[in-house]
Amino acid sequence: MAEKKIPLRMCIGCAEHKPKKELVRIVKSPEGEIFVDLTGRKNGRGAYICHNGECLKKARKTRKLERTFSCEISDEIYDRLEGELAGKE
Repeated sequence: MAEKKIPLRMCIGCAEHKPKKELVRIVKSPEGEIFVDLTGRKNGRGAYICHNGECLKKARKTRKLERTFSCEISDEIYDRLEGELAGKE
């Protein structure tokens, strides 16, 4: 029997490829709202990040989320994302 393929995604903070279930998905909805998607199924453009806050800090410093979503991201959104990631650890 064939082994099931595990989907890999790249963390935008540390750039490591990890199984999709080990990462948190950040979504930009069609309306332009940015939020954490724990189900991994919400509609919109997604980016993946590790569960730790260090990867989010790296992504913030290098402006990876802004390049991924092609929009300006305010400090309030980054602070909210940090709070949501801290609550999930």
